[in-house]
Amino acid sequence: MNISNYYWYFSGVLTPKFCDDVIAYANQQKEEMAVTGGYGNRKLNKQEVLNLKRKRNSDLVWLNDTWIYKELHPYVHMANENAGWNFEWDRSESCQFTKYKLNQYYDWHCDSWDKPYNKPDTPDHGKIRKLSMTCQLTDGSEYSGGELEFDFRNYDPHMRDESKHRIQCKEILPKGSIIIFPSFVWHRVKPVTSGTRYSLVVWHLGRPFK
Repeated sequence: MNISNYYWYFSGVLTPKFCDDVIAYANQQKEEMAVTGGYGNRKLNKQEVLNLKRKRNSDLVWLNDTWIYKELHPYVHMANENAGWNFEWDRSESCQFTKYKLNQYYDWHCDSWDKPYNKPDTPDHGKIRKLSMTCQLTDGSEYSGGELEFDFRNYDPHMRDESKHRIQCKEILPKGSIIIFPSFVWHRVKPVTSGTRYSLVVWHLGRPFK
C-alpha cells in the first residue's frame, strides 16, 4: 500500500494532569513482562524468555478504562483524516501502558499481523490492526535513549536513503504528545540509558482492507 504520510502527530495535546493520572493509576496495577506475538498468554520457559528479550524488554499494564479512550479517540479520527488514510476502523484494543526502564527497549517490528484475529465470540474476531497510537506520558527531558524510530520500507533497495527512510521521531518528545501511524509501518524503541520512559500504546481495529 502506497501512502504519502507514514505518521501523524499532535505535540503536547494531552494535559500534564491526564498524563500524570494515567501513570499514577497504571502504577497501582499489577505489571507484567511484555511479550511479542506468538507466545500467547502461557507461562514461558527460561529459553523462551531469553529469546523474547533479544527482541523486546519492557514491562506493561493493560488498561480498559472509558475515561482514557474518551480522551484519545478524537485524535485517532483527526489523524486518520488529516493524513489522508481514511481507514475504516470501529474498535480499540486494550491500552498498553508501557514502562521502559534502564536498558529496556523494543527492537524493529510492525504491529499488524498476516491474518485477521481468530477470536470467535469476541468483537475482535475477523479484524486487523489498522492504526497504531503512541502517547508520550513523560517528557523527553526525563530520560535518555528510548527514541522512537521508524523505518519506511516502501522503496526500491538501490534508492534507500537513511536520512529519508529511517527517521527518529523527535516530534513525540514533549510530554502529552501523540503519534499515530498505520500498523504496518516498521518501528522500534531504542534502549533507555537513564530514567524511565512511560508511554501508552493503543491499536485500532477494522475489517481487512478490500
